Amino acid sequence: MLYKILFALHDLWSPFNVFRYITFRAALAIVTAAAISFVFAPVLIRWLRDKNITQQIRGLGPERHMVKAGTPTMGGIIIIVSIVVSTVLWGDLANRYIQAVLVALLGFGGIGLLDDYLKIKRKNSVGLRALHKFSLQILLALAIGMVVYLHPDDQYASVLIVPFFKKWLIEMGVFYIPFSIIVIVGASNAVNLTDGIDGLAIGLVAVATLANAALVYISGHTGLADYLQVLYLVETGELTVFCGAMFGAALGFLWFNAYPAQIIMGDVGSLSLGAGLGFMAIMTKQELL
Repeated sequence: MLYKILFALHDLWSPFNVFRYITFRAALAIVTAAAISFVFAPVLIRWLRDKNITQQIRGLGPERHMVKAGTPTMGGIIIIVSIVVSTVLWGDLANRYIQAVLVALLGFGGIGLLDDYLKIKRKNSVGLRALHKFSLQILLALAIGMVVYLHPDDQYASVLIVPFFKKWLIEMGVFYIPFSIIVIVGASNAVNLTDGIDGLAIGLVAVATLANAALVYISGHTGLADYLQVLYLVETGELTVFCGAMFGAALGFLWFNAYPAQIIMGDVGSLSLGAGLGFMAIMTKQELL
């Protein structure tokens, strides 16, 4: 929450007033997250190599993937650290959306970390059993969905929006909770399944994050929401800072994950990034995009 400290100084020096703007703080989050990735990723790569924490390849996969054996994995750790530190520095931690998306990121990242750890420990590509993995994901997504649905100040908690037609609302009632589970768990595993070719998953995540940044900023801005016929959702604009952190972390990691990859994000990265994207979808009610 460094921005609040700096913004509090605007009475002494007016230029500090710039920290009130979400776009400025989102830009700072991009730079901060990218810088953390660039500086600390090489350190993490060396440490993972020294500890022999390397990628385990499935025997059923294509032969060209066998060359990835021995590549340091669990690089998602640096992605998560970059995002969390940048969001804490430049985001409003009193904002409930920021709190919830960090829980989603860290929670799904924890599941991925456990999965990666078991793969390394067993020296094969089998981590958590599918039943256990999905059960943990569903339980965490259920908790997040219930928090969203039961929030007393959110009049659109159980509504789906047809994009750019804010009067077209689909009231789902209590069924919004299982729908949220499908979106979050589905997005999380979608990124996980995409992760396989150097730079593919993280590149797509970067593009998707920019799209989500536009959506959360527009939906949290009264003027833009009214002009573009998007439902105005109070406080969602703050998620733009989180998107900035996520985009910066993705750019920084892409430098080391592009072909030939020096590090692989692992499930700790793919599950957490996917959950972050899925969470932003349910927050902005734009799952129909």
